[in-house]
Parts: sequence; C-alpha cells; structure tokens
Amino acid sequence: MTSIDRHGRAVTLDDGSRVPYGRLLLATGSTPRRLAIPGADLDNVLYLRRLGDSDRLKATFTEGARIVVVGGGWIGLETAAAARTAGAHVTVLEHGELPLLKVLGREAAEIFAGLHRDHGVELRPHAEIERITGTGGRADGVLLADGTHLPADAVVVGVGITPNVRLAEEAGLEVRDGIVTDAHLRTSAEDIHAAGDVANAYHPRLGRHVRMEHWANALHQPRTAALSMLGKEAVYDRLPYFYSDQYDLGMEYTGYTEPGGYDRVVFRGARDERRLIAFWMSGKRVLAGMSVNVWDVIDAIRSLVESGAETEDAALSDPGVPLESLLP
Repeated sequence: MTSIDRHGRAVTLDDGSRVPYGRLLLATGSTPRRLAIPGADLDNVLYLRRLGDSDRLKATFTEGARIVVVGGGWIGLETAAAARTAGAHVTVLEHGELPLLKVLGREAAEIFAGLHRDHGVELRPHAEIERITGTGGRADGVLLADGTHLPADAVVVGVGITPNVRLAEEAGLEVRDGIVTDAHLRTSAEDIHAAGDVANAYHPRLGRHVRMEHWANALHQPRTAALSMLGKEAVYDRLPYFYSDQYDLGMEYTGYTEPGGYDRVVFRGARDERRLIAFWMSGKRVLAGMSVNVWDVIDAIRSLVESGAETEDAALSDPGVPLESLLP
C-alpha cells in the first residue's frame, strides 16, 4: 500500500490499483532504529527483527566469537544472553548508567546488570561510539569516543524501534510517537483504526496515551479494533505486559510506570538468588509488578494493579501472605 485517500475512502496499492474501504485498520508496525555513525553499513553489523535476522545471529554466536552488543534494552540483553550461552565473549555498550534503567528504574535494573556480570558479560555504561571499524567491507570492531577499540566478529544493534507512520502522516492523521488513537483504537479519522507497535492508544485505566512495543499488544489489540470497526463499544484497557527469558532467569511484568512516576519498589523474596516479586508503588497503590523466577503469580499481580487497592508494604514483602488475600 502506498497511500490513503481519506476523502475517497480508498487505498492505493503498489501496482497503482485502488481498493475502497468502509473501515481501515493500520497495523504498519515498526522498524529497528539504525546507527547513524561511520561503519554502520558494514557487513556483520546485525539487527534483530525478522526470522532471517535470528538465523544469522545464531550462526554468528559461536564458541569464542567476540560479540559487541550496542544497546542495553530487552533486545540487547536477550541477545547478549544468547551469545554468552553459546560461548561467545560479549560486551554490552549502554548509553546510560545501567541496562534497563529507564524501563525498570535503578532497583530492578541492578538485578539484570548483576545477572549478566555473573555470566561473564562485560557491561560498559555511558558508552559513546565513535565508529565501527572494518576491513574488506566487514566489521571488525567498535571504536569508542574515549579511544578504546573493542575487537568484534559481529556487532549487534538493539537501540529501539521507530513506528511506521508515513502512511498516517501523509493521510493527515494525528501522529505523536505513533498514530494517536482513542480507547477504541480509532484514529483522528473516525473510519480508520490503528493497532500494535504503531498505535499510541489512550488507555482508560492509566488515564494517558501509551504505545507499547511488545507482541502482547499485537496479539490482543486487533480484537478491540475489529469490534470497534463493527460499531461495538469495545475499549482496549488490558494492562501492559511483557516477559523476558535470559540464562536461567524468567521474568513477567504487568502494569505501567516510568522514571519519576513511582515512590519506591517493594520486594518479596530473595533478591540475591534472583527469585522474587517486585512491586512499583505510589503511596499504598501498586502501579506495576514483576515476577522473577516465581511462577503462576502474574494474574494475581494484574488483579492487584487493576483493583487499585491500598496495600501495606509489610504485606507485599511477606512471602507468607498470599497475594490473593490482598485483593478487595
């Protein structure tokens, strides 16, 4: 599809043909951000988005390979774990102080930093890349701004994604960090909806617009969009959710918060053993929760967040108090 004619209610395809619509859903997804530095176009500078990318990474992650990962988000850390498990030497370059600091805050981010250090990953905070070096068109290292040169058999880049909003912008839809929608996933044009990575949707439980970059939205939002397109009063109010598996650590998270948006984090369980539940708090309300190597509790955490119940820290931190007993 190359363009949208809002007034004629039709889309134009690559071959120039027009297809009329009564309702239109934009699920155009996102594109990995590319590095804008010298050497970024060298062979063996790798991204992870498609199945073929995964196959190429798997072939690259071999015993003794030197892998430099640019970006300490979920993609970067999961990739680092896969490479290290395969026996590669791994260095993670993180722009901030800690991996996942903006996502989880310091308290929980330190858990993941410790996990990777314990598995032999070298974490380099506050890293600034000067360029990617190479010979014969192939990357062979990363030069940092401080003059350090890190040899590399491959450079893996995970620095976020950009929502694919060109069609929406050219059609005159409201775009702000994605395609802006209401709780029904309607865009600023009543007969056009959006879902998935590209949708910056108003979330009625959270009282704000949220764009989540996770498969859970792509899985669950289409049902709301479809019902809304059929004239039903469906709203998307499912709490954000994501999970991650790294080494022997499995994590699930639900809820929503951001830096400066919570008072404290309450922990239940053994942080030193990485077997715990974390609760992000505002006053006595739980805003979000994360289980680490503790299973079959995410539904109770979700219910606790959704209930808005006031809960004491002592009860949240006590493993002997069932989470279900804290629900109103």
